[in-house]
Amino acid sequence: MLSELETKLLGIMMMVIMLGMGASLTFKDFAIALRKPQGIFVGLVCQYGIMPLLAFLLAKALDLPPAYAVGLILMGCMPGGTTSNIFTYFSKGVLSLSILMTMGSTLVAIVMVPVTLSFYSQGIEGDWQIPPGNVIQVLFVLLVPTVIGIALRKWNANVGAVIELVGGILGVVVILFLVVSWVPRNWPLLLSTGFPVYAGSIGLGLCGFALGYGLSRLLRQDAHRSRTIALETGIQNGPLAVLIVTLTFAGTQQQEVLLIPVLYSLFIVLTSSAVTVWFRGITRREQLARDAAKVGALQRA
Repeated sequence: MLSELETKLLGIMMMVIMLGMGASLTFKDFAIALRKPQGIFVGLVCQYGIMPLLAFLLAKALDLPPAYAVGLILMGCMPGGTTSNIFTYFSKGVLSLSILMTMGSTLVAIVMVPVTLSFYSQGIEGDWQIPPGNVIQVLFVLLVPTVIGIALRKWNANVGAVIELVGGILGVVVILFLVVSWVPRNWPLLLSTGFPVYAGSIGLGLCGFALGYGLSRLLRQDAHRSRTIALETGIQNGPLAVLIVTLTFAGTQQQEVLLIPVLYSLFIVLTSSAVTVWFRGITRREQLARDAAKVGALQRA
């Protein structure tokens, strides 16, 4: 489990991350999004349709104990995180779409996270339920710095850009913080953890990438936007899940429920890096093909 100091630091860092997310957007972005909402709509369907169901099915298929099942389902119900924006940038994806999807999934999280979490975890036996009020309280508090970030961006674009950069970098720092502070203290637990827990922690992100891409293509998004939606779908807000767990459980309960969110946060960085390199190569080949086609057209003319 996390110490009281680590929990407070996590809360502060999450507020800075959300401030950076808000600073990445302008009211003009929302206006553009409302004119072409298809991509964001597809993203929300992936985020709150695919991921919670996928987490539930994985928990059932792997026959996870209640504590681990709750941790996995919680991860599946989380909105997207700023980490997805970073990987989208390096994969040469549609960054504006990624940011708007992250923001959109976070804004509706106050309603959708308690609903999906309650629905998919209702059959879990024992005292493992996460009260909807805890989730709503955390999300509401985190939306405040998001709105402040939007206002700062409108007031001064340069200040907004700096805050956006800090928030994005801090998203990765938070994950590293979780790993560096938690893993060494719980090394015996990790060594004794069975394959199903690791399969659920890693499989949630990998399956999210595949299903997010597949559904996007099925709903007639182009390949470039579909790769962006895939990253946004597979990369959940791990630090937010950790924060909710630390505010809900204590002692041994906290340590058990926290295991999958922490493992997910560790492995999603590794799997996302591999997927990003793959997507970047595809995008580069598509760009070269388009350039070659333009040159050929000019030569024929």
